[in-house]
Amino acid sequence: MKNIAVIGAGTMGNGIAHTFAQSGFKVQLIDISEASLKKGIETISKNLDRMVAKEKISEADKEATLNNITTFSDITAGVEYASLVVEAATENVDLKLNIFRQLDKACPDDTILATNTSSISITQIASVTSRPDMVIGMHFMNPVPIMKLVEIIRGYNTSDEVTNTIMELSKTLGKIPTEVNDYPGFVANRILMPMINESIETLYNGVAGVEEIDTVMKLGMAHPMGPLQLADFIGLDVCLSILNVMYDGFKNPKYAPCPLLVNMVRAGKLGVKSGEGFYDYSESRKAEKVANQFTK
Repeated sequence: MKNIAVIGAGTMGNGIAHTFAQSGFKVQLIDISEASLKKGIETISKNLDRMVAKEKISEADKEATLNNITTFSDITAGVEYASLVVEAATENVDLKLNIFRQLDKACPDDTILATNTSSISITQIASVTSRPDMVIGMHFMNPVPIMKLVEIIRGYNTSDEVTNTIMELSKTLGKIPTEVNDYPGFVANRILMPMINESIETLYNGVAGVEEIDTVMKLGMAHPMGPLQLADFIGLDVCLSILNVMYDGFKNPKYAPCPLLVNMVRAGKLGVKSGEGFYDYSESRKAEKVANQFTK
């Protein structure tokens, strides 16, 4: 595989593009928004700068990585020569189905179509294409350039050949691929999201405060980040979407999202991306923290 197309220049998309480009692949980063493409490239450049500062890569490595990425706002032009397409758009089933219909028509017949979905059925996504045997889940973890795990999810019709190809490809990226079956939430989110949801329920029921809940999980369970802070970083809207997929898929009330989570998303409190979730990430709050450092 030489050419990798990545759909979506957001957090996951630019991280996936970064990872492939740094491994020597030619990457076509595609997004309908020119502003998102510009921001995505800026994010990749900043992340590479951090790696240069830590002496993990050289300045030449950074330039080579950036030179491996070409941006497109037109999906048809961007996937024309792709050996693999990795879709990393918003976790919305209708949006993803529409993208895969377009990809099926625009891509060469031998192009493998992968999705970075964290919960939506691979089989359902594959069903809108004429190549269900060549559709697979490739769920990277955030931040993509750092996290080693990739969940490889086989749809009902995904072929052994495609699965083996993507497993080996993931290894060339320095990742550790783990094959899982196609059920709502797969493995990572089927376990993680109920824990996050229960943490929100614990807050909602007044058992403890935000920092207290996170402290218990960090110090008592050796988690590097508390579940409420993690939810903020994932995005509360994303957490809600995944829980809804699991609730709809299993029809089990244990996956029903907490009313507090629903209300926060309705209010636009989405976590880091909106500046406020369970914690305050606003510029004024950042300024306050900096001021406190100099006044102590």
